[in-house]
Amino acid sequence: MLLFKQYFGDFISLLFPDLCNACGTQLFHGEEQICTKCLHDLPYTDFHLYADNAVAKLFWGRIACHAAMAMLYFRKGSRVQNLIHRLKYNDQIKLGFVLGSLLGEKLAQSDLYLQADLIIPVPLHPRKERSRGYNQALQIALGVADKLRLPVPASLLVRNKATSTQTKKNRYSRFENMKAVFSVTDPASLSNKHVLLVDDVITTGATLEACAQVLLDAGVAKLSIVALAFAE
Repeated sequence: MLLFKQYFGDFISLLFPDLCNACGTQLFHGEEQICTKCLHDLPYTDFHLYADNAVAKLFWGRIACHAAMAMLYFRKGSRVQNLIHRLKYNDQIKLGFVLGSLLGEKLAQSDLYLQADLIIPVPLHPRKERSRGYNQALQIALGVADKLRLPVPASLLVRNKATSTQTKKNRYSRFENMKAVFSVTDPASLSNKHVLLVDDVITTGATLEACAQVLLDAGVAKLSIVALAFAE
């Protein structure tokens, strides 16, 4: 019976092959969401190893940030863009957990992030989350948590109002657009904690800055920012 199931599974794979979310080639047995070649060749930043990396510098003078990093460089037309697009718009929920696990493995190599107490994903507005069916930042956070063994109290930080698209706004306009968007539901549970704030892509950092300030105002002792990718 077990052998039959294996043959049947192989037959189904021939008809409906699982494809790499980065390059679109067929995945081999044992590969999950991303092929081995892409896992090796993706443009990793190594920002987790250095306190003064490009992401950290983005927030200097803006918020009191203990540490900040992104795992990958984001460029238009790249495999990283394919991954992010499929995660956000193609219902590839499991991809978020897989990428988050990779991110968690990187963070586990750095003393900057190992003393964190909890992980909080950047929230979506409830209407947008219902429309998409999930929050991609939460899926990433769950993957990170699986490696770092940390809780993910996703309901602590909420988005109170929907905002217009950020895509074509400059840094100042993006920050103005994010004012009063977020709030903390239980400030006492954040008191004196080291929080990892998780998102998918960092561009100007306006959304993360707004979230971070709300968390710091609520009593967070240390705030670290982590993301899958950084758009230079």
